[in-house]
Amino acid sequence: MTPLAAIAGRAYLQRNRELVDRLLDEYCPPVTEEPRSLHEAMRYSLMASGKRIRPILCLAAYEFCAGETASLPDGVKKAMAALEMVHTYSLIHDDLPCMDDDDLRRGVPTCHKKFGEALAVLAGDALHVVAFELMAQTGSVQAVLELTTAVGTSGMLGGQVADIEAEERQVSRAEVVNIHTRKTGALIRGSVRIGALLANASDRELSRLTSYGEKIGLAFQIIDDILDIEGDQRILGKKVGSDCKNQKATYPGAVGLDRARGDAARLVDESLSLFPESGDNILKYLARFIGQREN
Repeated sequence: MTPLAAIAGRAYLQRNRELVDRLLDEYCPPVTEEPRSLHEAMRYSLMASGKRIRPILCLAAYEFCAGETASLPDGVKKAMAALEMVHTYSLIHDDLPCMDDDDLRRGVPTCHKKFGEALAVLAGDALHVVAFELMAQTGSVQAVLELTTAVGTSGMLGGQVADIEAEERQVSRAEVVNIHTRKTGALIRGSVRIGALLANASDRELSRLTSYGEKIGLAFQIIDDILDIEGDQRILGKKVGSDCKNQKATYPGAVGLDRARGDAARLVDESLSLFPESGDNILKYLARFIGQREN
């Protein structure tokens, strides 16, 4: 990637992180409305600093298929907000004592540490509901169905169950790939596909973007596993070593750190090769960003 393309990519990320923050502020119920405590807990986790990678992937896929427009359609904006709300709800629940029992997320106390377990559960539930309300407002039945697939028992929720059931035992690479592909990869893949669907992508483009989403989704979680071993807590915004503490099934645990690094890099390279006719497009930049991230 050329230096100019890298600068443009960083600017794209920053600009659209700010866009996502504005959309979340607009679509999440305000704390001035009842129940105030619930809305405060929702906003606390939702508005904490985040990469916003899922909504940005949705936007990038939409623009790749439809082209950039002067005005972004409301349906795409609502889909972007919905994806970040679903992701945040999953983090709130994942951090609970009955799951990973984490007390730090995005550099601040987790939702249940701040508001108590009951309100944290309800805040996650409420974000889930608002997300589907927003996705329904896109007018695309396909987009709604895509989100249900990404979140449901064949996707994120099923992956979370497999993750829990794999604790405290040695697992194979195939088992870890299954967990990661569902728990993390499904929503990333779904984010890319939803952007393409909202752009009325052709079957060929949708197939190509699906493969892209699958590869970067798995790479994302492999990198996450690596960062939990050797990342910097100040940069990560959460404690390192929690996977080991909770005896989680991880990619480095199954294949070793060296192969984990190599496999993540290979997946990123494979995602780039899906666009041989394109120059330094934003999808390529986002794939590289995922492969090189430090948080």
